[in-house]
Amino acid sequence: MPSPIRVPIAMLATFRAQTSLKPHGGLFRLLLSTNPPRHSVLLSPSWVPSIPSGRTNTTTTSSGKERVYSSTRVQNKNMSSSSVKSVVVPTMANEDRHVDGGVKEEIKLLNATEDWFGGVTVVASEHTQVADFMPRLRHSISKWKEQGRRGLWMKLPINQSHLVDPVVKEGFRFHHAESDYVMLVRWLPEDEPDTLPVNASHRVGIGALVLNENKEVLVVMEKNGGFKDTGYWKMPTGVVDEGEDIYAAAVREVKEETGIDAEFVEILAFRQSHQSFFSKSDMFFVCMMRPLSSNITVQESEIAASKWMPIDEYVEQPYNKKHGQFRYVAEICKARAEGTYIGFSALPVSSASGKDVYLYYNKQDCSG
Repeated sequence: MPSPIRVPIAMLATFRAQTSLKPHGGLFRLLLSTNPPRHSVLLSPSWVPSIPSGRTNTTTTSSGKERVYSSTRVQNKNMSSSSVKSVVVPTMANEDRHVDGGVKEEIKLLNATEDWFGGVTVVASEHTQVADFMPRLRHSISKWKEQGRRGLWMKLPINQSHLVDPVVKEGFRFHHAESDYVMLVRWLPEDEPDTLPVNASHRVGIGALVLNENKEVLVVMEKNGGFKDTGYWKMPTGVVDEGEDIYAAAVREVKEETGIDAEFVEILAFRQSHQSFFSKSDMFFVCMMRPLSSNITVQESEIAASKWMPIDEYVEQPYNKKHGQFRYVAEICKARAEGTYIGFSALPVSSASGKDVYLYYNKQDCSG
């Protein structure tokens, strides 16, 4: 048996692909290295074909199907030049070939990232033509099926939109789209139910109860939308931006609509509704705020007027009396102003993945 050789650990994927084929009964035995350099292993081959570096060769499987192998000469750059050994390592690169004018051409697997649930994600980041991309996609799908992959996620940037139609014809469906890409998905197992998660199901909004020391509420009258020409004075509201915390959205919306600086105190209540925005559900959080300034400057593009209104006057508006949701919210706001109600404060914590997040809780009833 040839002497063991040291190779970078990054080549392990290549060796795993090779050993799964076992050409001519060949096996690779990997021995963990106990000596520097650390990012390498000892490879003891029981069979190494004689393929010149950078060349390709073919062999035929028991089923008669032609397999294509390419070779790569491996050296560990961390070892001194006197101790470096090199070997031509066969890699199962690009399984099938097609003939075009008598010239065989390799079909490469698409670059993909594995996920925690047995799926893969492909990002078509480089501009490519349909004629080049689709054979690689079909070949990759075949290999992923053999590997037992489940969900396939295909992210196509806007400059790759010409690939959408042919990819859909390969069994993919739309999942979601953003301003600069579209995401398509395909479920591979034929004997398992499709468990790919749906796109984001909710939109999140906020309403800001800004209450000053005089028990006055900051209210606005909108130029557009469902409250236009109703005469209803409402609290500032808005949609939470992507990646924005609820408390931060409340601070931002108050500043944008009225020019008032305010700090978040707590969440007073929230409601959920369905079929709200392009068939999505909607979560709306009522936030109590403490004003840090008092001079109002309205957002002229959206707000017709803004003022400080006594809490009792705000609660007694006909619109609040007529609509149950608004009546309850107004009564909760009044109860908080009178000190008979407590909401949910924001507690900064870390998630299991190490992200900084906020936990909203009733600190009056929790000693934590």
